[in-house]
Amino acid sequence: MVQCQRHRVPGDVVRVPNQQSLGLKSTNIFYHRGKKNMTSSVLHRVGMRLRFSLAVSAHYDNSSTFHRRLSDSSRKYSSTVAHAQVKAQGKKGSKQQQQQGKKKDGSSGGITSREEDFSRWYLDVVREAQLADYGPVRGTMVIRPSGFALWESIQSHLDAEFKAIGVQNAYFPQLIPISFLQKEAEHVEGFAPELALVTQGGGKELEEPLAVRPTSETIVNHMFSQWVQSYRDLPLLINQWANVHRWEMRTRPFIRNLEFLWQEGHTAHATPEEAEEQTVKMLRVYESFARDIAAMPVVAGRKSKRESFAGANCTYTIEAMMQDKRALQAGTSHNLGDNFARAFKTQYLDENGERKHVHQSSWGVSTRLVGGIIMTHGDDQGLRLPPKMAPTQIVVIPIAKKGMDIDSVLETTRNVYSTLTKAGFRTVLDDSLDRTPGWKFNNYELKGVPIRIEIGPRDVESGSCVVARRDVVGKEGKTFGVSTEPDALVGHVSKVLDEIQESLLSSALQFRDENIVDVSSYDELKSVIESGRWARGYWAGTDDDELRVKEETSASLRCFPFDQPGGNGVCFLTGQEATEVAIFAKAY
Repeated sequence: MVQCQRHRVPGDVVRVPNQQSLGLKSTNIFYHRGKKNMTSSVLHRVGMRLRFSLAVSAHYDNSSTFHRRLSDSSRKYSSTVAHAQVKAQGKKGSKQQQQQGKKKDGSSGGITSREEDFSRWYLDVVREAQLADYGPVRGTMVIRPSGFALWESIQSHLDAEFKAIGVQNAYFPQLIPISFLQKEAEHVEGFAPELALVTQGGGKELEEPLAVRPTSETIVNHMFSQWVQSYRDLPLLINQWANVHRWEMRTRPFIRNLEFLWQEGHTAHATPEEAEEQTVKMLRVYESFARDIAAMPVVAGRKSKRESFAGANCTYTIEAMMQDKRALQAGTSHNLGDNFARAFKTQYLDENGERKHVHQSSWGVSTRLVGGIIMTHGDDQGLRLPPKMAPTQIVVIPIAKKGMDIDSVLETTRNVYSTLTKAGFRTVLDDSLDRTPGWKFNNYELKGVPIRIEIGPRDVESGSCVVARRDVVGKEGKTFGVSTEPDALVGHVSKVLDEIQESLLSSALQFRDENIVDVSSYDELKSVIESGRWARGYWAGTDDDELRVKEETSASLRCFPFDQPGGNGVCFLTGQEATEVAIFAKAY
């Protein structure tokens, strides 16, 4: 494996940019809380006003639309109540709600097929499955209970893995002094376009602007410098579950948002080798989760210098292929070397009494994984969830009409529910009588529940039930006459859940492998990318060469896979000798 190296020439002068040189611009945004019918004038009188600053780089300075939105922000926020009243009267809603697929009357428009419009299909599934909705602030989302249950499943699996290798959970403040970010030049330069700054609090101007957490390397190192004094304090393995803010201009629920949830791990080690080992180990944890729990095959590898995390020696990644063949960066792990340690003077005394800087790693996954699971497994009926992470694995539905021995059917379904719950399956019994069985079938198919058990009067008489698989549509996915005797039912359901998990992984793996094409020339790469697939070839290009490929094809270098063919080859662009193959693809 190629070792991480800091991309800075020894002796370089590092100039830390100040706020003005970063192109940070400010505007006041009014934020309120309280009763829905409070007018803006009342809000003003009671002083329930917070002023925020949005940090944007000079990259956006020429965007008249963006600055117009900033200048109009106070007016928009003060008219929030009026806007809500307009919506309540049935008038045209916001542009985001239209994009999400809501009709003028507030009803949903069903699910667009993936073949017709994959992007629309994704938004339709998020809406119809009640995973998330748009927040009142542009770029934010409200994660609904069904969507949050998926995030909780991700949390529970990964948290157990982290703790098994000695990682402890902690929490760090969301507000970070801007001077902390300026201590590491590459770090602040990389995040400047995405920063949100707080400049006032309690009605007074702050002495120093506070960044709303885009990531926590700086504030973690501020604390590590106090906690680490001796080699006995190492290794230090910390994780936090938190939210972060990055001022994204183009957003998509779960995939790219102004605010999102994630976990970020931070470790400190005595040697570079230990830091590198930890960096790769955590990426392997993500790879294992994606494959074994989320049934989402990924390519694990090393990012290029251009694509690495700002302030890291290098970045490792897991890349997943979505059904539209775009790549999704599903998790990353960074070898930070001693870069942040030097900036924050995070040092320790070794066994010989010599003072040294620690070497570090940081790693994280976010709610983006939820979007990845949707786009990896979903079909035109909605979600298809891997059983190992599905919040509900089985739904039991009685099929009976009033006056047709409904009591015996309900009693049997409740016994089956009890049997499955006691066996440890995450089971729901939907014995409500205000919806038809057909409506329930469609509803739970939409929400991706792996198994549906149907029980009607004839099933009660025969002591059996019907088991329907979500991954196989129609009668082909149904097994009739499954015994409701506890041992037999539990055994059958357990087997089917394993089959569904394996089937989803196998299908996704086959799809991915069929759409990765080996190339040996630039023309071949352009043709493959144009067809929407991933291109894999030997690469020895420069940063400028990599940028050229991206500008001409819209494909980025996703990673140098850990699994290499071995031996040397010829770079498909430069014709020079190359030691590694790289994957190029269009990405989210």
